[in-house]
Amino acid sequence: MIRGVIFDLDGVITDTAVYHYQSWRRIATEVNFDLTEEHNEQLKGVSRAESLDRILGWANALRTEEEKAKLLVQKNEHYLTLIESLNDKDILPGIVAFLENIRSAGIKTAVGSSSKNAHFILNKLRLIDSFDAVVDGNMVKQTKPDPEVFILAAQLLGLQQQECIVVEDAEAGVLAAKAAGMKVLGITAHGQLHQADLCTHNLLEKDAQFIQQFFS
Repeated sequence: MIRGVIFDLDGVITDTAVYHYQSWRRIATEVNFDLTEEHNEQLKGVSRAESLDRILGWANALRTEEEKAKLLVQKNEHYLTLIESLNDKDILPGIVAFLENIRSAGIKTAVGSSSKNAHFILNKLRLIDSFDAVVDGNMVKQTKPDPEVFILAAQLLGLQQQECIVVEDAEAGVLAAKAAGMKVLGITAHGQLHQADLCTHNLLEKDAQFIQQFFS
């Protein structure tokens, strides 16, 4: 029996990917690198520090730890400026009704995100009270595809890992959920998340019965 649903944040609850991309492109120019959308796809679900390391690797650019720390601060400051105007109109289709349906059926909800800004974003969206637990990048040592974020989310919900499913839009997140022994509902507009148990374009018209039917 599925008793908990753990949601990724970016690309599942709201789409801040474009703001991450704009912020990382700005940082990439600091190391004379043109960050493409294809590169950006490889940064989804990855921590801020690892994302910077990947960009520096693509650019063949060496930076000291102090220089990298400054770049990370710059990236986050630019990103926070871009998302300052976020509000409940930026919630992705189907999320609010889906949360209401599963919570009314007694299913617990959590967010499991690599973002260190998850609480800030959820407050902006006025969704913070829709989750029984929120695990963000400040609370874990390992990032996806390591399963730590989802394991901790299940613990905070008071559930066994196999009692939870994860809603994800990135391969790294899917792999993390599978490593935690959880089934995965993939959200994808293009192609497939090959390790997910089921994929859908969005959560419109999905409810608690849907969850139990496909994942229990």
